[in-house]
Amino acid sequence: MENLPAVPTVILANGRFPDHALPLSLIEEADYLVCTDGAANDFIARGGKPDAIVGDCDSISAENKLLYAHILHSNADQESNDLTKSVQFCIQNGRREIAIVGGTGYREDHTLGNISLLADYMEEATVMMVTNYGVFTPMRGTVEFSSHRGQQVSLFPIDPAAVTTHNLKYPLTKRILTNWWQGTLNESLGDRFTVESSGRVIVFRVYG
Repeated sequence: MENLPAVPTVILANGRFPDHALPLSLIEEADYLVCTDGAANDFIARGGKPDAIVGDCDSISAENKLLYAHILHSNADQESNDLTKSVQFCIQNGRREIAIVGGTGYREDHTLGNISLLADYMEEATVMMVTNYGVFTPMRGTVEFSSHRGQQVSLFPIDPAAVTTHNLKYPLTKRILTNWWQGTLNESLGDRFTVESSGRVIVFRVYG
């Protein structure tokens, strides 16, 4: 997993700007980069050039709002956050392979909210969230994940459905996890592991 495949579309959210090589490489190699409007000011100040800026436009500076008006897509819907607006914008424009960077790192309520939204986004797109520490991937059904022996793995069930795992140090067999901590701090036994569930599960794999 230390060599993530290039993802055509990257959304830069308004969390902590990454300093790990993997999320930075996704930003640098993206064919198309969308900034939430809260992330745009910092990214532009760093010399970045977004392809689109999406949000309710309450955070972007007046100067950038004017300079980047041609790529600014305003959405005043208060029933969704700017990250969701950005994902929906990508889907509407046929971009369904998405990596989210900068979705975590500051306020814990924003972090939890953004991670949980992956379970909604997966219904319409192939999506992952890449942080300074690892990768969050939403799944349902039977999914095999690339890994390496000793890699730390955590499972966060969204729905009250049984979970079964293969090739993890602490196996689960048709286990319903009733709290998020119950699926944390597991460990891969090799270069692959599998998770099965009829419900939505968010899988976190730590780098290294």
